[in-house]
Amino acid sequence: QVQLVESGGGSVQAGGSLRLSCAAFGYTYSSGFMGWFRQAPGKEREGVAALNTAGSSTYYADSVKGRFTISQDNAKNTLYLQMNALKPDDTAMYYCAAKYRNWYPLRASDYNYWGQGTQVTVSS
Repeated sequence: QVQLVESGGGSVQAGGSLRLSCAAFGYTYSSGFMGWFRQAPGKEREGVAALNTAGSSTYYADSVKGRFTISQDNAKNTLYLQMNALKPDDTAMYYCAAKYRNWYPLRASDYNYWGQGTQVTVSS
């Protein structure tokens, strides 16, 4: 049974930074992807960043490239998302997700396991 637990969300002013963490229980870092997704009210869930857990290749949505960084600590079974230069448009519920398949890193519908989400609010 895979369990993902996010933390680190909060409220910040535009230009500020936050770091999200996702503790993974029962997930084997041998293949597949872990990623961060977000969903704002009235919008579809979108892929923000993903990481191939075996090789550490990373993938980003165009809207966050150069501002967000995804990383993992295998020893701690934890996934991170460092978010810098935050904008009001980044306001959303952020979810951690994982899967064992090795394609479509930013496609939400392809992920099997999801955390409960953590809210990020960026004010102007």
